[in-house]
Amino acid sequence: MVGTVELPDWMSDRVRDGTDVFARWALVAAEQAIVESGAEPDPLRTAVVLGTSLCGVQSIMRAQYEIDTGGAAAFPRKTMMKALTNMGAAQIAMRHGLHGPSLTVTTACASTLDALGTAGRLIEFGLADAAVVGGVEAGHTLTSGGAEGGFVPAMAYAPAMFGMHSSVTTPEEACRPFDVNRAGIAGSEGATAFFLERADIAESRRARVLGHLSGYGAVSDAHHPSAPEPSGRWEERAMRLALEHAGFEPGEVDCLYAHATGTPVGDPPEIRAINAVYGECAKPLPVTSVKGHFGHAAAASGGMSLIAGLSNMAENVFINTANTTDPDSEIRFDVQLADPCALEIDVFQVNAFGFGGQNASVVISRHPRGHEADQ
Repeated sequence: MVGTVELPDWMSDRVRDGTDVFARWALVAAEQAIVESGAEPDPLRTAVVLGTSLCGVQSIMRAQYEIDTGGAAAFPRKTMMKALTNMGAAQIAMRHGLHGPSLTVTTACASTLDALGTAGRLIEFGLADAAVVGGVEAGHTLTSGGAEGGFVPAMAYAPAMFGMHSSVTTPEEACRPFDVNRAGIAGSEGATAFFLERADIAESRRARVLGHLSGYGAVSDAHHPSAPEPSGRWEERAMRLALEHAGFEPGEVDCLYAHATGTPVGDPPEIRAINAVYGECAKPLPVTSVKGHFGHAAAASGGMSLIAGLSNMAENVFINTANTTDPDSEIRFDVQLADPCALEIDVFQVNAFGFGGQNASVVISRHPRGHEADQ
């Protein structure tokens, strides 16, 4: 078991015992993505690009606990292999015999979108025909099997000690993206994965295409380790670069999945960035954040927004911003409140912004436009 998730039968005991929880979750998500795609990946032309922030942190913390309580002889001998940041991507490559580039992107909460953008560029530049790409965050809370035998992951305390966690104990009020009463994040974990491939290959095998990666933009705030630049100008630039890469004007975008964590420091710059890009459109842009539903899964959060967007585009529905009831007065866009609504979606944008000033944004379209790769 990993928290409340039972590991699949295909995962060998050797892999279970020799990997950190983050790598196991990444393996399961990747397996689901490949199966869902119906593809038979070309071993020489398929890359793996995985985003993660804390990688094998639970294994490191567990090893320290074992030393502290049992002495040096209690040190788990596989700790180094478990802790290495690249092991999630490496295990995916080993599981599926993939010999293309195997890369790990570590850009905090922007990791999944940066992994997606990196994979898209590999395909766009002819370095791969397809990629298993995604993001994972696991092992730093009590939800992923950490509290065993007296061991509690030290990182479980970090957000609260840093002032990030919401002080509200009522679940419905714990995370309120873009709300005037926002109080902080509700932390979570998870893994997301996608199978990205050249559009012509997807078409030739009659794949069920969920969406096209049309544009990607990424910039650095170069401002502060944890606080975004207050004006939001660098988040705005990431969004505009993604639109320019895609070849879309703001008025052609049907909706946006915001990073919107529900923190007093993080939300205002993104509000200003969205206002700057979309504030002059003929009608207010529909905007949502999934974090009221799923919590803030750090490196995996951009992938969760992307999955919501792809699902919404398929069903012509737009998910609501859970728990938000009183949007910030600075907002010049349409925050979807209360319940999902009917919305025909052909183009949507996803934002993900992380510590260190990591800003990433992608544009996804229903139909291809030039250079796109398919998901």
